[in-house]
Amino acid sequence: MLGSAQSPVSRRQDSNLRKKGTGMRLPEKLLAEIDASPWLISSSATDYPVNAIIEPHSHRNKHQLIYAISGVMVVTSALNQWTVPPSRGIWMPCGQVHAIRCIGSVRMRSVFVRPDILADMPAECRAVAISPLLSELIRAAVAITQPYADDSREARVMRLILDELRILPTLPLHLPQPADPRIQAICVTLQNDPGDASTLAEWSTRLCLDEKTIQRLFQKGTGMTFGQWRQQARLLLALERIALGEKIIDIAGELGYDSPSAFATMFKKQFGTTPSQFFK
Repeated sequence: MLGSAQSPVSRRQDSNLRKKGTGMRLPEKLLAEIDASPWLISSSATDYPVNAIIEPHSHRNKHQLIYAISGVMVVTSALNQWTVPPSRGIWMPCGQVHAIRCIGSVRMRSVFVRPDILADMPAECRAVAISPLLSELIRAAVAITQPYADDSREARVMRLILDELRILPTLPLHLPQPADPRIQAICVTLQNDPGDASTLAEWSTRLCLDEKTIQRLFQKGTGMTFGQWRQQARLLLALERIALGEKIIDIAGELGYDSPSAFATMFKKQFGTTPSQFFK
């Protein structure tokens, strides 16, 4: 049996998930129900209040596609971070501990899949594009109740979701976090003050490390150069601010760009579209 979107966890509006502006720990019972669900594939819908934080947790026996039909999520797992706007999602393999910070309010729709029916899926977390077809399928799945026949429309919807999951394209919404404490100091500073224009030479003086060592540690810890990491951090923070309705001219200045056009050019180079079109 493929399963039901109206599994025991679907549309659960637990009071523990609704505390505004605070961390929210998913109830152990809820996590256990997700893991124990016999369905091959199921979906759930949960709406989170403004700036909610879902504390670290994992799903031991289910892969998860985390998708918000509205709102922006910042998802963290181990030494990784993703900024996820609508029409994008996160593929979260089973067993991966992750946390979610909501930018504004978020209407989350999740798909849970037993690993044995998607054995060829990525074993690592990644940001993915959600096609219009998959988006509509997920919306439809949330409304499906069980049981249903294997040859029913409901079963065909679920099978088509599985087909779409197998071809999810990866997106550049990832910001790796280094383990080395010296490089962490740079990253924390840049995330708290993205307009910081300190050069590699200036960081070299502050940290008492030569520039080549800093670049080597960045490459080893993040797979990026210092400049690439700073650029990615700025652009992902820009997504958060655009989602909150801030003006492009203000965002560009606060993130250290010389002009809105310079910011827009870099944004389009990374994401394939302009800032004003990204959320449309």
